[in-house]
Amino acid sequence: RPRSPRCGGQYRYRSGVLTVDTQQTQIPSTDPFLLEVLRNAFDTIAEEITLTIIRTAYSQIVRDSLDFSTALCDAQGRTFAQGVCTPMHLGSFLDALRNMLAEVGNDIDPEDYFIMNDPYAAAGQHLPDIYVVKPIYFGGALKGWSTTLAHHSDVGGIVAGSNALGATEVWQEGFRIPVLKLIDKGVRNETLWKLIGLNVRTPELVHGDLQAQMAACATGARGMVNLYDRYGVETIDQAIVDLNDYARRLAAAEISDIPNGTYKFTDHIDGIGDTPEPIILNVAVTVNDADIVIDWEGSSPMVAGGVNSTFPFTKACAYAALRSVMSADIPNCHGFTETVDVRAPEGTVVRPVSPGPTGARGITGYRMIDCLFGALAQAVPDRVAADGSGGSTLPTISGMQDGKPFIFCETAMGTWGASRDNDGQEGVPHIGANQSNVPIEMIETAYPIRIERYGFVDDSGGPGKKRGGLAIQRDYRVLSENALLNVRSDKRAYPPHGLFDGSDGAPSMNYIDSGNERRELPVLLSEPVPMRRDDVFRHTMSSGGGYGAAFERDCNAVLQDVILGKVSIEGARRDYGVSIADQAGHLVVDHAGTAALRG
Repeated sequence: RPRSPRCGGQYRYRSGVLTVDTQQTQIPSTDPFLLEVLRNAFDTIAEEITLTIIRTAYSQIVRDSLDFSTALCDAQGRTFAQGVCTPMHLGSFLDALRNMLAEVGNDIDPEDYFIMNDPYAAAGQHLPDIYVVKPIYFGGALKGWSTTLAHHSDVGGIVAGSNALGATEVWQEGFRIPVLKLIDKGVRNETLWKLIGLNVRTPELVHGDLQAQMAACATGARGMVNLYDRYGVETIDQAIVDLNDYARRLAAAEISDIPNGTYKFTDHIDGIGDTPEPIILNVAVTVNDADIVIDWEGSSPMVAGGVNSTFPFTKACAYAALRSVMSADIPNCHGFTETVDVRAPEGTVVRPVSPGPTGARGITGYRMIDCLFGALAQAVPDRVAADGSGGSTLPTISGMQDGKPFIFCETAMGTWGASRDNDGQEGVPHIGANQSNVPIEMIETAYPIRIERYGFVDDSGGPGKKRGGLAIQRDYRVLSENALLNVRSDKRAYPPHGLFDGSDGAPSMNYIDSGNERRELPVLLSEPVPMRRDDVFRHTMSSGGGYGAAFERDCNAVLQDVILGKVSIEGARRDYGVSIADQAGHLVVDHAGTAALRG
């Protein structure tokens, strides 16, 4: 597959050969070498937007966890470059911007900044994710949008951090912002600024992160103006059109390489509260030559809890899953999404209607991607890994310290399942969110919290010919007099599945240790749990599933796992049929014992 557009034809990729349908070939208007230069220039500007947020954001959830996204869009809201942060955000910019354009019409000034977050009035995702976007003008004409989307530390509502799993309607979740101007012709909307500050628990962090988003948008707009000034309007405008067309054609070629058929899979979210009811995600992926349809018919009805996924978010998750199994260097732009038809019935957990709550919809996004991988494993088994830890755990610990409220919140990432060629990776983000665990030192410096343990759990990876990644444990001790704990986790009743005779991974667990008492908590809390000084929240994430039969695993690979402490000697016998002996202080494979066990 070419890495630059050599022609404007229809690509077809079959049996390792890329061909061009010459009857439909059109020479692109932009020189292919110049198009590659401009593509990288666009991506660089999108990354500069990202770096500006990292350098100027106030909250750890944005600055350190990297729970935000950036993109450049054309005047119609179509993406043509993206930052590297959260794939589950990026496919939703089109819906938000087109909704915004329908609202504002021609009331746009070069010095305006627009803000919005509402999942229904503004085609948003959930209330903590606030869009801040700035128009890009050149020569007096609107040429595009410099866009940011950041998860804020708090937007009010019944739970600190605004990820209320127990919310039954969107009004309980926080401050709803329709499409408004945060900056109008260069002048800040002080009324809105004060309203935001009054309705959130951490106004200094929220205001600081909004300012970081504005600075980042200005960076993107300035970079695009410089490109227009250097290459000219016609060249840049045509390059954006050609780049989207190239992405669409290359994605269609990749889809053509997937065997035709309908591939189905069903996955689950454990459910909310002390008596959880499983939430079903059901997907059918239909491939017909260069066309692909992703249909969520049969998924659970929307629930009276904050896990409902707005349709723009559902589409973005589908794009992220498909993009990850494509091997070509497809540009990160709107053209790719034109090859994918995503369908979901209204009133379901994957397409709620107002006033359905969406505050913790991230867990559903991760599970949709996992569900899609289960279906795609049937079509392209060499490109899909076994199930992993299922995305981030979202612990929130809040309270008062020195007379001021504090809210600690992070997106704690875990591990992947095994693949055909590799063991599962540990300490990595889910494919849907390129986010990061907050360093221990930064947590302990900023909050009355001490991290008691942070590490891997032995014997937890799903056994297989290739072993699933190990589970990660993180223990949080509260040092304030009182605090409230809210947790979004998953995969206890339905642990990560293995592939092709690989075993399941270990389930997740949540505990609070208070003195000599230990209390087990649900995976998804319907309401915050009180904590006192020196109470410890102990969280173990689920691990990764195995790939292939465990008794086919290479004995030396099992021995290496034992030496590294990833697998115990007993685990080697029990799970892999490998006997490990100690010879003069050195661990070796007992081949005779292994043959007997595997026999």
